[in-house]
Amino acid sequence: MIVLGIETSCDETAAAVVRDGVDVLSSVVNSQIASHRPYGGVVPEIASREHVGSFPVVVAEAIAQAGVGWKEIDAVAVTHGPGLVSSLLIGLSGARALGQVLGKPVWGVNHVEAHIAGIFLDPDAPAPAEACPLLVLMVSGGHSCLVEMRALGKYRLLGQTLDDAAGECLDKGANLLGLGYPGGPVIERAAQGGNPAYVKFPRGLEHAKNRTTENGLDIEMCFSFSGLKTALLYHLKKHPGDLPGHLADLAASYQEAVMDSLALRVERALVATGAHTLACVGGVARNAVLRAKLEAMARRHRARLLLTPLAYCTDNAAMVAAIAGLRQLAGIGNPPALEADPSLPLVEEEQNS
Repeated sequence: MIVLGIETSCDETAAAVVRDGVDVLSSVVNSQIASHRPYGGVVPEIASREHVGSFPVVVAEAIAQAGVGWKEIDAVAVTHGPGLVSSLLIGLSGARALGQVLGKPVWGVNHVEAHIAGIFLDPDAPAPAEACPLLVLMVSGGHSCLVEMRALGKYRLLGQTLDDAAGECLDKGANLLGLGYPGGPVIERAAQGGNPAYVKFPRGLEHAKNRTTENGLDIEMCFSFSGLKTALLYHLKKHPGDLPGHLADLAASYQEAVMDSLALRVERALVATGAHTLACVGGVARNAVLRAKLEAMARRHRARLLLTPLAYCTDNAAMVAAIAGLRQLAGIGNPPALEADPSLPLVEEEQNS
């Protein structure tokens, strides 16, 4: 089965061709980072306008690189949520037009589930059925959550951020440090050679216990990053002389606090669920400090660690085509891509048990 995947949920216009859910024939991504950098974050109007201009070029390039003809495409898969509604609509309208011209089905894909499928694009990864039950840490600019994957298409939400996502926290920290955008990679570069113990920044909800959130999640598996950003702001006001001389130390300390917060919740979930396989997906999964912490954790608990290949951590269409193909081949099927849903959940509340 050959699937053409399309991804426009935020600020990347991407298209990819994937065979049988795991064999990437092509993956093309047009990043808009340069356009959004002056604003310190994604501007929805700019994002949707650039998607319109990039879409036909990116799709044509994906088909050309794959070396397949249009008639060989069995289906089109497109992200229909969650994401920026104005961006999602560009991908949806383009995918539906392609489906109509090709006479092929157009399937809607959940962006978070697509990120999870990214781990199976590693040639050494097990098949989904062999990997489950699987504890997944999803960390990106828009999402931070812990999910138990019981089987392909069957998920239980264990914890999530109560305020900022980890990637958003990194963006805000980078802005305060004058490092620019996007925050994750610029902080990681600035932290090279820095002392991660220079400042002991808070780990949100570090000591929270014995209560649940409004939607019934265990507080010990949830994240909070808003206090960390505030702590950095107050530190800079109190110690203005730390910049630029201690930039590397501050970046390293801030990064350490973010990654520590993530690792702490993952370890709690690993113990609580008894999972023997752990995965990390999303843009923040590229971070070397986080990867090292998870590798050490996996060794301590004798768990298998699955990491998304670096090329597929940030938003891309290979993961979109992959999850659609995997679901179809597993007999689960895919919903039709009818409309954009900017708040599309991975797990419906009534199913989270």
